[in-house]
Amino acid sequence: MNHTPFHSNNKALAKRWADWQPRLANGSGAKPVSLRDYDPDAKPFLDGDKMQGKEAVQALATELDALQNLLYADRRYKLLVLLQGTDASGKDGTVRGVFGSMSALGVHAVSWKAPTEPERAHDYLWRIHQQMPGAGELTVFNRSHYEDVLVPVVNGWITPEQHRQRLAHINDFERMLSETGTVIVKFMLHISADEQRQRLQERLDDPTKHWKFDMGDIAVRKQWADYQKAYETLLSATHTPWAPWTIVPANSKTHRNLMIATVLREVLQNLDLRYPPGDPALEHFTVE
Repeated sequence: MNHTPFHSNNKALAKRWADWQPRLANGSGAKPVSLRDYDPDAKPFLDGDKMQGKEAVQALATELDALQNLLYADRRYKLLVLLQGTDASGKDGTVRGVFGSMSALGVHAVSWKAPTEPERAHDYLWRIHQQMPGAGELTVFNRSHYEDVLVPVVNGWITPEQHRQRLAHINDFERMLSETGTVIVKFMLHISADEQRQRLQERLDDPTKHWKFDMGDIAVRKQWADYQKAYETLLSATHTPWAPWTIVPANSKTHRNLMIATVLREVLQNLDLRYPPGDPALEHFTVE
């Protein structure tokens, strides 16, 4: 499969999009990424105020629903959307805001937790491969296989050599998926440490959000700098022509949804989806 879905013919959109992607080096992966170069408060895809942004998101969600139905009818492609980010970066909110209007037909959301005992008995990508979209399907990963080059790295559970191996494994895995018809769109939801603090506090202050709070989030928050470094490493190593990353400034929830929905619409439109030809025998058939 070629990689035209990721190249917009809209020059203004292409520029905005490229500004929030790692820079590819000459045939050797991406250049080193520093997340300090990407302002989580930025709103490059938002033209107008917050209310206009919300209206735009809703309109895009309706368009995406129609495009997803076409994807399901066309059946030539599979779409995998990865939402990766720190705790409270907005993965759940993105699933609701961008994909919530889609028909349940052919759409699946998978939330990844720590591997179970049977999953740990296999290689770390075994459970991931089982959840890949089928022909015409759209699957959204809330977290993903990239947890396997974040948590074990920050906690020192794997060696630097194993870390490098896993990054190479993931590139090969995604390339195989791409070459067999899966379009992979990867979003890193980028928030600031202060924004995360506010969102975690909101979970404590709102009784309806207590279920989302975990004391483990506080322990992980203390490792903020180490996780940022691990993200920078994976963004540099796994931003590829066949599975590119888009860094989404996500301090604004409205902008986050707007940017992701805009990019997804572009990718789906670039697939040149079409309905399959009808049965000629039905051309003059009348239902009595």
